[in-house]
Amino acid sequence: MDARLRRVNKEISDCKNDKSSNISIDLVDNSPFHLIGEFDGPEGTPYEGGHFKVDIIIPESYPFQPVKMKFITKVYHPNVSSASGAICLDILKDAWSPVLTLKSTLISLQSLLCSPEPRDPQDAEVAKHYMTSKSSFEETARYWTQAYAGGSGKEVRGKGRADGPRDEIAMAGLERAHVEKFQAMGFDRTKVIDVLRRLNYRGANVAQINDDKVVDELIKS
Repeated sequence: MDARLRRVNKEISDCKNDKSSNISIDLVDNSPFHLIGEFDGPEGTPYEGGHFKVDIIIPESYPFQPVKMKFITKVYHPNVSSASGAICLDILKDAWSPVLTLKSTLISLQSLLCSPEPRDPQDAEVAKHYMTSKSSFEETARYWTQAYAGGSGKEVRGKGRADGPRDEIAMAGLERAHVEKFQAMGFDRTKVIDVLRRLNYRGANVAQINDDKVVDELIKS
């Protein structure tokens, strides 16, 4: 058995024997080099109540090269791509160390959900939302947690419940009245949502973006 396989098997075994961390790791197609990690959303965050899955690839030079991780569960977070699940975290890049383990890296991902770093984003649009209106960002992140991560079906203020059909406006972190205003001008709802999201039409920014600017963007799109 080579050193990489021995190390990975030990880490998987250690994780299974540790019942306190609530971190789990499972093999994909019986391969110890392609794994699924799982953990619960941290308490006191918009991700509380959700259950998150992470795709893990073990490179050939592990542990001297970082593991490759991306979220399978969709997450609304500045450091996670809302489209691909790609993660911006230093230990998955140049801050990696061979002393890190699969479990400690997954715990770091869990901690990242507690402490977003919007100035070093993976998803620039989500980071702008966070910096413009943290409360609105948290409502949207909570809605995503309900919609994608099995979070509780409690109503999110102004966005309804996420355990029924998904609301495109809520998913984009926008206000319904703002979308309906431009819909009433004759523009397609989906196009309005896309443009308002790209313009970060939220919070204090709304007063800084005049209607003509929005209309121009709608016509061009």
